[in-house]
Amino acid sequence: MKLYLDCEFTQLSPAAKLISLALVAEDGSEFYVELLDTWSHQDCSDFVIEIVLPQLWHGSYAMPVFAARDALLAFLEGFTETLEIVTDAPQYDWELFCELAYVNGRWPSNVLNRPTDAATLYACNDGAPLPHHALLDARIIAGMFVAPD
Repeated sequence: MKLYLDCEFTQLSPAAKLISLALVAEDGSEFYVELLDTWSHQDCSDFVIEIVLPQLWHGSYAMPVFAARDALLAFLEGFTETLEIVTDAPQYDWELFCELAYVNGRWPSNVLNRPTDAATLYACNDGAPLPHHALLDARIIAGMFVAPD
């Protein structure tokens, strides 16, 4: 099963810190989380401050990193099949996903340990412009590759 990943993070640099992460599965299952304690406003680029931060949903989606990690692992463990993570930005999104998914020297047993670059897949359509919200973007990316019923 393919899971389409998108992340929002503080800046386009190796120092990027995860702000939010979303996964949308081929079966329609979704996961979304916003991290409270891994970044600060001062870490963010002007683009992130102006475009990304105002779109955060807060509420029950916002949690400390340890709770976010537990929620992510529970979501992944809910699948019986092998999971393939697809992203349009493997150099950022995959690295940030790994930081959250890799715990105490253990990788989730049902998740392939390498990403699939969305650019290598055949898209059914061009998708819509990405609004730079992790869950909305992941839905759009998934919709580019999952043919409607």
